[in-house]
Amino acid sequence: MTDSLHFATTRRPGNARHLAFVHGFTQTSRSWAPIINSLGDDIDTTCFDAPGHGDSARVRGDVTRTADLLATQIREMARSTVLVGYSMGGRVALDLAVRHRSTLRGLVLVSATAGLRTEAERVERRQRDEVLAQRIESVGVAQFVDEWLAQDLFATLTETQSNRDDRRRNTAAGLAASLRECGVGSQDPLWDRLPTLDVPVLLIVGELDSKFRDLAAQMKTSIGDNATIDVVRGAGHTVQLEHPIETTAAIRRWLDANDL
Repeated sequence: MTDSLHFATTRRPGNARHLAFVHGFTQTSRSWAPIINSLGDDIDTTCFDAPGHGDSARVRGDVTRTADLLATQIREMARSTVLVGYSMGGRVALDLAVRHRSTLRGLVLVSATAGLRTEAERVERRQRDEVLAQRIESVGVAQFVDEWLAQDLFATLTETQSNRDDRRRNTAAGLAASLRECGVGSQDPLWDRLPTLDVPVLLIVGELDSKFRDLAAQMKTSIGDNATIDVVRGAGHTVQLEHPIETTAAIRRWLDANDL
């Protein structure tokens, strides 16, 4: 088992700001390109491939182990870092933030949740994810990606925005392992630990994503006054792909407001 995650960086001399990014299921570090291209030259970036994805396809780990790997690699960079996570990556980022509280300067959660609250919900989700994992192993990545993107959750995502070819770089073994180990049903809920977050937190969600708008509101209430919600108009679940300029603007406003 590999003990580090692949990452890609942009670094320019003199930049004080550093953002690290963790993508969602079936994506890769390259999925953040629209955001990176919109950020400007005054922010350095590090984009990680999550276990089972991209060039970390052979890495294995549940949410907690993934968060530990990320925390170690971020500390080794010796940079004051704001961590940005989308969906699955948001759950990883949140786990890191509550257990490695001195590692981050700020936290951005895009279309994320603090987990499923009841064991019954988690059992049911693990069962569903096992069916999906077996489906990947049966039909292969290309067909599974098509089926995955056909969900109502991604109805507002255009073909160009879907990054289908990049998702197809993933392996069946890697994606199946990710579902089994990093699925929301396999993660301990973090709702009770949200009040311990003492860094600025930005919750970004799409206007059309009613489920995750509700979750973001609940998370803000639990975190407290250091949490901010930004709703991106006309966006669904994949906010950062559908409206990268607006998402980037939300991040920059928040960074400036919190002197990050």
